[in-house]
Amino acid sequence: MEQVCYRYDGTFEGFLTCIFESYVNKETPAAFLTAAEGEQLLWRERTVESSRPHALRVYRALAGRMSERFQHIIEKGFLTCLPERELALYTLIRRGFAQGDRARLDLTEPTVARLMLAIRKLDTEVDHLKGFVRFSDLDGVLVGEIEPKNRVLPLLAPHFALRLPLEKFVLHDRTNREALFYVNRQWRIVPVEDFHMGPAGLVEEQYRALWRRFFKTIAIEGRRNPKCQATHLPKRYRGVMTEFQEENIDRPALG
Repeated sequence: MEQVCYRYDGTFEGFLTCIFESYVNKETPAAFLTAAEGEQLLWRERTVESSRPHALRVYRALAGRMSERFQHIIEKGFLTCLPERELALYTLIRRGFAQGDRARLDLTEPTVARLMLAIRKLDTEVDHLKGFVRFSDLDGVLVGEIEPKNRVLPLLAPHFALRLPLEKFVLHDRTNREALFYVNRQWRIVPVEDFHMGPAGLVEEQYRALWRRFFKTIAIEGRRNPKCQATHLPKRYRGVMTEFQEENIDRPALG
């Protein structure tokens, strides 16, 4: 089979379309590039336009030929920050079509092992963010920001939609430059190139002050253990958490 570099739109639908094209045209993907990436590779390059019908055929085959669990793994694997994740997913899909559902359980295969480890890290990050995300009330809209390693918004959206069903909220992902918008019990994730939360109002500043006071009050100075604290609350999450943001000296704290 000829090796080809596929250039696609970076979406999951586009990736599944590439898988469809590889089987139809008897090609082996040597690399996957998005439209924004300008790398020049040695292999012949082909641009693949996303096709919902073709992507659905592959998506349904993942469950029909393997299992729904296998299908779910491919979906999650695409959300990870694993380097060259598309090639790893393609390898697992090829093995799945050849061996069936047991292909996902073969951790002696290095590519499968790396992929499953990346998915575990994704799940851990999602679990952490469910507790570490902080929203600020800005003119009646809850607004928050995160800096994840993986693309977590598709997995966080159902959680916060269920937890805050009557609210309007926005959760911005700085890493992947996209934002989750929720209103009227419907949510959507859209690309966002330039995002600014805007200034907090007086009441919001007062609540932030309460958070900081609570955080400091429950601490026992004699038992201060930064390493233990970092285990329970990793430092990489603190830059967007209310408790660790500096006070605004122009706003009076709640007395």
